[in-house]
Amino acid sequence: MPQPASRRRRLIAFLVLLVAVFLALGTWQVQRLFWKLDLIARVEARIHAAPVPAPSSNEWGGVNARDDEYRRVIATGFFEHDKSVLVQAVTALGAGFWVVTPLRLADGSAILVNRGFVPADKRDPAARLASEIAAGPVTVTGLLRITEPGGAFLRSNDPAHDRWYSRDVAAIAAAEGLSDVAPYFIDADATPNPGGLPLGGLTVVAFRNSHLVYALTWYALAAMSAFGVYRIRRLADRSS
Repeated sequence: MPQPASRRRRLIAFLVLLVAVFLALGTWQVQRLFWKLDLIARVEARIHAAPVPAPSSNEWGGVNARDDEYRRVIATGFFEHDKSVLVQAVTALGAGFWVVTPLRLADGSAILVNRGFVPADKRDPAARLASEIAAGPVTVTGLLRITEPGGAFLRSNDPAHDRWYSRDVAAIAAAEGLSDVAPYFIDADATPNPGGLPLGGLTVVAFRNSHLVYALTWYALAAMSAFGVYRIRRLADRSS
């Protein structure tokens, strides 16, 4: 059986290891905190900047979340209303649907546009006919968003039955027979649509940032472990 002194040494070594691990985890969370603050600052700058032309087809390969998500963009084209899909949504206005419609550009490419929210009782295009009449070229201003593949939590998109829970660009394009479609979509701003629906400008830009709390927790555990080392050594000195 190990002697008490040996057990103390093992316990001290274990606690010292815990101190190192907790300090490393705390430092990692501090690094994550500064990364998150930088991300928030960059996104805030983007959403308040003047709109720039939406990336064209020769730029699609370089579009990514880090550099482009929530950038204000502008695009002009013709809406293909007959190829719209409804994506289930929960907003500050309640439950309903996003109306996602292809915008066909002059060069033949298309961008999916989340034109905004409609409540469940307005999901039928006939209930908001004024906004569904194909007319004109239209200019859309909004936020560039990265595709949302797969679906929502515990709910997968079901293209065969036209049930959508996320704005999955590739899947929507395939289901609607669209070609040459941008790998991103645009959340339209609050510019009123004919007839008042859909309601745009409802994008929620929020980032969960608990890294400071996590860092303080890990550092507190490191301090507790270090105090444990101190107490064990003090007790050993008193007993010797």
